[in-house]
Amino acid sequence: MSGRPITPSADPACSKSPSPSGKPDKKLTPDGDFPDPTLDRNLLREHLNIRDMCVLILTILAVFYSLYFTAPILLPFVFALVLNLLMIAPMRFLTQRLRLPRHVAGLTLIVMMFGIVGGIATTISVPAAGWITRAPQTLPALQSKLAVLSGPIDVVQHDYMRLSAMFGGHAGNTHTAHGVTGPISGETALSRLGSSVLAGTRELAGGFFSMLLMLFFLMTEGDTLLRRCVEIMPTYAKKRRLVEMATQIEQNVSLYLVTITMMNLGVGLVNMIQCWATGMPNPLLWGVLAFLLNYIPIIGPLTGVVVYFVVGLFSFPSLLYALLPPSIYLLIHVLEGETITPMLLARRFTLNPVFVMGSLLFWDWMWGISGAFLSVPMLAVFKIVCDHIEVLAPLGHVLGGPTRRTISSAIVAQLQSEP
Repeated sequence: MSGRPITPSADPACSKSPSPSGKPDKKLTPDGDFPDPTLDRNLLREHLNIRDMCVLILTILAVFYSLYFTAPILLPFVFALVLNLLMIAPMRFLTQRLRLPRHVAGLTLIVMMFGIVGGIATTISVPAAGWITRAPQTLPALQSKLAVLSGPIDVVQHDYMRLSAMFGGHAGNTHTAHGVTGPISGETALSRLGSSVLAGTRELAGGFFSMLLMLFFLMTEGDTLLRRCVEIMPTYAKKRRLVEMATQIEQNVSLYLVTITMMNLGVGLVNMIQCWATGMPNPLLWGVLAFLLNYIPIIGPLTGVVVYFVVGLFSFPSLLYALLPPSIYLLIHVLEGETITPMLLARRFTLNPVFVMGSLLFWDWMWGISGAFLSVPMLAVFKIVCDHIEVLAPLGHVLGGPTRRTISSAIVAQLQSEP
């Protein structure tokens, strides 16, 4: 059904103009670009029938299927896009302040990033390998320290086996079709872990170099690509909307990434100092681990608490003293995640915690640990895109986080509400 612009009246929201077929036309905005998002019942019946809904569901499933199986190709590109947003400020400093050519500035930043990552990886690889090697020998000591928890664990395991037998209709035995399954030794598990790590080394290195290559071209030719995309837009309003969308993504997401990276550096540094002060071995290793895990909301810090507790059990003689490093780690995370970072980001960009957790679980299932790192930046970009597309504007509003009101703003609102 083709619509035509209607003549503005005293009440544009209620004015309708009949079409030649006798049905009401779509209501357009004054610039004539987007239909009015308020849809009547007849329009819903015409356009949202069962066939269209089935096609939409199949399309979404096909997109998810493609994202899952094209992860080796898409992940380096998505990481390059996110790192390009992180490198906007250093790139502008090198090109505008120091007057370096874009290719030289991009190559300089990539070499610096590669040197920093390679240096840290080389420094922590030796102690990490030592911890993996000593793990089977320290398991008996760990079991003796956790002997106080053996009683509750046995009770929970016994109740679980009873429930399994009740609902499964058979006794909870440990036999399988091929015999009795015995416990897997620590050496066997360690050899399997080592073989899986070595098997994935080539894929990780290939993806890393592909990401660096894509990042170089995005930093040097990204503005040209955006300019070409703006040129192919059919109307001036669409050109302006695309520029505004790109500008807002650049400002908000880059600000978010820079703020989170600086806060994560602070968290890693403070945790490295507390590991050194409490006597934990290899404080640089655990500081880098805290820095990386803090990029993953909720699940990352919880994993860090568990890792610090296990390392404390390996390193300290008593169970009470082993609780000190994870307790300090949790206190640092609460101060950073609940006070400092929201105070820095609340005025510029917020996301609904429910959708943050849902995005984290979805992308972790889709792309693994890489998807967990990318979940929040991709959700932020999706919200900005929704805010600039009129049909998706309600979804963008739902994705937004809670508005933090200061005391002064609350007093002003109260005074304005009084007669």
